[in-house]
Amino acid sequence: MASNYTCKACSRALSRPTAITSLANGSRRKCVLPVPQPHRSLSTSQLQSAQASEAQKKKKGRTLHGELGGQQPPTPRARLISSDLRKHVPQLTETYVAYGATEKLLQECSRPGEYTIPQSVDKNGEIPEDENGVHIGVGKGWWYESLGLQPNFNNWAQITFMHMYMLQVRFRMLPESHATPWIQHMTNHAFYAAEDRLVVWHKMHSATIRQKFLKDAFAQWRGVLLAYDEGLIKSDAMLAAAVWRNLLSGREDVDFEKLAQIVGYMRKEIKRLVLASNDEVLTGAWKFEGDPGDEKDITQVMSRALQQREAPVPKK
Repeated sequence: MASNYTCKACSRALSRPTAITSLANGSRRKCVLPVPQPHRSLSTSQLQSAQASEAQKKKKGRTLHGELGGQQPPTPRARLISSDLRKHVPQLTETYVAYGATEKLLQECSRPGEYTIPQSVDKNGEIPEDENGVHIGVGKGWWYESLGLQPNFNNWAQITFMHMYMLQVRFRMLPESHATPWIQHMTNHAFYAAEDRLVVWHKMHSATIRQKFLKDAFAQWRGVLLAYDEGLIKSDAMLAAAVWRNLLSGREDVDFEKLAQIVGYMRKEIKRLVLASNDEVLTGAWKFEGDPGDEKDITQVMSRALQQREAPVPKK
């Protein structure tokens, strides 16, 4: 049964005009939107002047656009940023150049003292040792065959340090901001190579044992720098004493003639490095010439001090 009750809210909604009804009624009304009035036209002379000015602006803009290669002229802030970047980019790229070049230079430094241990290649091979338990390898060249050094890790490190030192003397001639990354990367590469040698040829797979060897080698490297610097500045005798303590371990049965050859070799190579251009050294293509044995003839020449000492005293 239908109810006579009518909802008041529904009744008000039905009696209110809808949006469609309002739009239909509004369409019958006259449009009252303002119609834009045309501007007053310019005179012929004014129109020609305006067109010429506009054409000149476009031509100037095209010329400037072409000169800048299709780019807008830089703002003062952009010029300031680009100037700041130009100052710092060489320093940012220096470390990458130094990293690659010093890796090649380190290979040249370690080449004279290179040695191998064939037994380490065999899975069950036993590495030979001396009476002190030091691993013995196989090496060739003046340092092992003529000087009589034993092919082992410590002697390889000392020969490498000597050549590294000569290159570091050359790096110190660079501006300080450039010299620092070259010296640092050279040192890093040396100890990377030392650790690889301990793993590959000496089968030292324990990181603790390797760190002990590397710590000792780093202490020797610091001592080499101080000793060779002192000898290079003071005298050949002081430099020979530094070589005797570090390379020859201060042994008593040293061949003084060969020791003098090493000093002459170091002086000669440092002079070559000092006279070389930056391009010859910093490209990583530098090569050490010969070996200390090439200085044999020079070391046999009597020095001026000895000549004066041996000269007969004139009679009064």
